Amino acid sequence: MNHFRITERDLEKTLATALEKGGDYADLFFEHSYRNSVTLQDGAVNRALSSVDFGMGVRVLSGDRTGYAYVENITQDEMLKAARTSARIANTNFSKSPANLTEKRPTHNYYDLQIPWDSVSIQKKTPSLQAINDRIFELDHRVVKVNASLGDTTSHIFFCNSEGVTYYDYRPMATLMAICIMQENGKIENSQASRAYRMGAEFLNDEMIETIAKEAVEKTAILFRAIKPKGGEMPVVMGAGGSGILLHEAIGHAFEADFNRKNVSIFSDLLNKKVCNEHIHVVDDGTIPFNRGSVNIDDDGVEGQKTYIIRNGILTSYLHDRISAEHYGIASTGNGRRESFRMMPIPRMRATYMEAGNVTEEEIISHVKNGIYAANFTNGQVQIGAGDFTFFVKNGFLIENGKLTQPIKDINIIGNGPKALADITMVGNNYKMDNGTWTCGKDGQSCPVTCGMPSALVRKLTVGGES
Repeated sequence: MNHFRITERDLEKTLATALEKGGDYADLFFEHSYRNSVTLQDGAVNRALSSVDFGMGVRVLSGDRTGYAYVENITQDEMLKAARTSARIANTNFSKSPANLTEKRPTHNYYDLQIPWDSVSIQKKTPSLQAINDRIFELDHRVVKVNASLGDTTSHIFFCNSEGVTYYDYRPMATLMAICIMQENGKIENSQASRAYRMGAEFLNDEMIETIAKEAVEKTAILFRAIKPKGGEMPVVMGAGGSGILLHEAIGHAFEADFNRKNVSIFSDLLNKKVCNEHIHVVDDGTIPFNRGSVNIDDDGVEGQKTYIIRNGILTSYLHDRISAEHYGIASTGNGRRESFRMMPIPRMRATYMEAGNVTEEEIISHVKNGIYAANFTNGQVQIGAGDFTFFVKNGFLIENGKLTQPIKDINIIGNGPKALADITMVGNNYKMDNGTWTCGKDGQSCPVTCGMPSALVRKLTVGGES
């Protein structure tokens, strides 16, 4: 309350106004975020941007209806105006009174930073970008250009609701990316490496710079030897790490509870039923220390938690916010997230991954006579209702007679989420989280997420290659 210069009386009056026409529940979400970015191009740091976002939103729930309004000036008059706007969805004879406010402190702090970003000047950030640039040029004589960027965000979040819960969360975010461009015999290739964590400026260290530089060079260099394979249906081995995008797009969105309570998702009638191999366990986790997708408390006022979506091949839980949890008569899983105070929370993923299996990656590959190994992905999309998905694979390998052979690049993988999940026949023991700059879009909102998985064999997918 001190940060936003509001009083308990301000909050109580705004909540009471939000419920003056009835309504079952109301909450207030305050946000103050400041973002900075620094960019290196052509061997020099030559661009810097900063922005500030400040305001609050009022949500009122009345039955299955939601009213939402926000203001960018948090005077009492402005907050009351937003509250009255949200309250108009309710028109009942019964008016609820807000409970007395009590601060809720998170049980855990999953992003306990050491060096706040607001204590670090731009002059202290630029050497890291210059070091990445110089290191990439050192690693390969074919490098002709490097683009690198560093971004940091600090968000102060204050929340309270008509049930009397208040909480404060300090949310840091750091992103570092490098794009490597190489030329060989007149041919140009490029690739990128990135990392993102809920961390302060301790994020910038020599190990991180070396990791980003080496990865960017290695991912670019291999493309000079890569070909486009022949297309068609074939076995696909999903490499550990970034293949988690398969979980996120192909099945993760379909597990979000709003799609299921509206019977939009193809999984709407499969809760507590077997959907895949009994050795498969899929998790959505908001409790991984410093992870980009972690939340101490979600934007519904629910503590971050670890949720098994699939356990022993059985669909055990959807991903719930407050509204869907109320609909199903269960507790929220802490998946109520929003892009900013301008938007209401909806069920969103956090860090979605498959747990490790019991075979090695080499064993998985040895079971494939002719197929592909998908190493790095750039993006994907899915039709929630049908479950059909497509992914763009930046690079990978042909699998011939159980061995990795020719590098491949720039292909699409096409399939159906439930079928692909059911067709996973082997899961590796090499689980890996991809801590890149993954951002998920849904209903016009963007949220930071992560994904990961061990290597896994999908019995059959359509590969879009050359005819």
